[in-house]
Amino acid sequence: MHQHSKGQLVIALQGGVMCRAQGGLWMVPSGSGVWIPGNVPHSNHVGANGRICLLFVDPAVTTLPAQCCTLSLTPMLIEMIKHMAAVPADSHADTDSHRHMIAHVVLEELRRMEVAALHLPIPEDPTMIQIANALIGDPGDRSTVAQWAERVAMSERSLARLVSKKTSMSFGRWRQQLYVIIALQRLSAGATVQNVSDDLGYESVSAFITMFKGALGKPPGRFMAERIAR
Repeated sequence: MHQHSKGQLVIALQGGVMCRAQGGLWMVPSGSGVWIPGNVPHSNHVGANGRICLLFVDPAVTTLPAQCCTLSLTPMLIEMIKHMAAVPADSHADTDSHRHMIAHVVLEELRRMEVAALHLPIPEDPTMIQIANALIGDPGDRSTVAQWAERVAMSERSLARLVSKKTSMSFGRWRQQLYVIIALQRLSAGATVQNVSDDLGYESVSAFITMFKGALGKPPGRFMAERIAR
C-alpha cells in the first residue's frame, strides 16, 4: 500500500489490473482505467503478461471524481495518453505547448468517461474485511452465509444484516461481484473460461457463463473479445 499527492489513472493496456484501496476493490480490464484520487492509500496488482500506463494528475484539478472508480476509456483517449508518455522530458518549448494542449483535451475527455460497475465495496468493518480477504485468497470457497456467520461468531441473520447495511447488497450479490472482478482479472491474464469457472468453484461452465452474462450483459468470451478488439 502506498499513496501520493497527485491523482493517478492506472490504464490497462494489456491484461488486467486489480486495485485495492480504502473502501473496496476495483478491477481494470484491458481498455479501462481505475482512477485513484490523491492521498488515497492503494495498491495495484498487475496480472500475468499485463502492461499498464500511469497518468498522474495535479491535485489542483478538482473536476475529476473524488472517489476511486473504474472508467471505461475510449481508444482515442488511451492513444493520446500514450502519446504524452512518449514525448521526451527535455523537449523544446513548441513541443511543451503541444503537450499542454493534449493534456487539456485528455482532462476534458476524462470528465466524460463512463464509470464502470467493476467495484467490490469492502467497508472498514473488521468482519467484512476478514471475509473479503478470505474470499480473495480462496475464491472457490462456496461456504453458505450460515457457515460464514459461524466462522465470524455471528448469527446468520446478523451477518446478512451487516452486509446489507454496509454494502446495500445481499451476501450472495456481494460475493458474486467479487467473482466477476476475479474472473475478469484471470481472463485478462489469459486463463480459459473453463479454468476460471473451476477456480471460482462453479459446478459447471454454463453456470459460470450465466452468472457472468447476468452481471456484465455478455458472456465472458464475447466480453473479452470485444475488449481485445478495442
